[in-house]
Amino acid sequence: MGYFLAVCLVRGTRGGLPMDLGKAGWLSSMLEESVAAHVRAPAPVVPPGLSDSSSGRARARSYLRRMLRASGLLYGTPADGGAPAEGASSESSGAVAPEEVLFRAVVRTFARMALDIAALAGTPLGPRREQLLLLFAVLTGQLDEAQAIEEKVRLGHEAPKRLWGRVEDALERRALSLSGDPAYGLVLHNGALYADAHMFGRQALDYFSRGGLNREMARRRIDFAARQKALLVEVLTGLACVDRQPTFSARRAILRQVEDLGLPDALESELRTAVRQSFERRGSLSTAVKGVRSVDLRRFILEQTLLASLVDGRKTRGERAFIDQLAHALRVPESTVHQLELEVAEFYAKNRSVVDVFTVSSAANLMGEDMVSRMQNTLERNFHRLMQEVRETGELYQLLTKAARGQTLTAEERQRMRAQLIDVAKAIPALAIFAAPGGMLLLVALAKVLPFNLLPSSFQDEPEPVSPEGDGTGGGDEPPARKVG
Repeated sequence: MGYFLAVCLVRGTRGGLPMDLGKAGWLSSMLEESVAAHVRAPAPVVPPGLSDSSSGRARARSYLRRMLRASGLLYGTPADGGAPAEGASSESSGAVAPEEVLFRAVVRTFARMALDIAALAGTPLGPRREQLLLLFAVLTGQLDEAQAIEEKVRLGHEAPKRLWGRVEDALERRALSLSGDPAYGLVLHNGALYADAHMFGRQALDYFSRGGLNREMARRRIDFAARQKALLVEVLTGLACVDRQPTFSARRAILRQVEDLGLPDALESELRTAVRQSFERRGSLSTAVKGVRSVDLRRFILEQTLLASLVDGRKTRGERAFIDQLAHALRVPESTVHQLELEVAEFYAKNRSVVDVFTVSSAANLMGEDMVSRMQNTLERNFHRLMQEVRETGELYQLLTKAARGQTLTAEERQRMRAQLIDVAKAIPALAIFAAPGGMLLLVALAKVLPFNLLPSSFQDEPEPVSPEGDGTGGGDEPPARKVG
């Protein structure tokens, strides 16, 4: 599990090209589309258990809790992650990278959530596009810009292009952090995105209920989300180290992830110290989570840990013991743990096919040569059975034959070929254990045993220069402060 979690904790933001979201104004266009779609959509329903006479704030608060789960944001994967927005032609072409599709889905889902909250809270109609811009400014920590936008809204003016540009730039800088690495980011990415979604929803609830921005409360929510992420990193690092000490590459990847979370400097420094200590000796789970009091935060930590343990398709005894100890430290009953395991497994099963955006070299390096070798040996032993399955799949057989003969496949054909080949491999029990979300691990190994390249060029890195050095919703509840040393 240690190798797999290291892969899961890696980010693709450092040293790579920024996500290309198009020309300036992309955010304005997306928010205009979201507002227009919301006007046409049915009004949000009053959540069960509440009457129409309940306060708008109560309705919106109940909605937020249900929305985070129903939308997939509880696990960091919006339900419409692969579906383009209505009228969004830029996403309808096959040229759009999967991470961009997911990022846009996150932005749309956040916008829809805020608009629903405004409707349930009974907020008078207003410049919803600018109000959404204000909320995204808070999400990216730009409180000065948020206040400037609020002043424009109060005066009935449109936000100037410079403010739109600043918020767009901030979102672009953290685009991969928001959308995550759909397959291997299924561990830390999902929890980090949930923390952002929860903060965004609570900020929307406060803003629309209050009728204005409370800067101090916004700062507290930003800090709370940062502490949630730090606590999750500490717990997941403990899980990564449960069976073995992580390799140098794994340590470097985890520390890079800490850096890419964009935490406040003091908190990041504390977290890096705690993570390095976890590499050398196992820390106390009871100490790490002793300040967690709310049921929601307990569930959040446990759910994300269970999700992490599913990535490699199996649980070791060490992982099982770690989860049991975590549940005990969080005071979560065994019956609740079992229920959460079923819920997380159901989510995982439904989202295995999300396309991976990791590079092959990073994946192979971080999961370890032993894992790559084991997968390759298993594939070689099952090669004839795999080919038999391929022959029985008409289109896949034709595409593989065409590729083997050196004939050029279109981008769409290559995408279909890879997807179908992964599905066929997953159907063989001996190979299914390696079927991490998106099937990228299988694709890495398949590329080693088939006589032609299966991999998209975007998955292949230029060799990196060798460096001589390396770094080796709980109603007011907060993650515990960590003592360093």
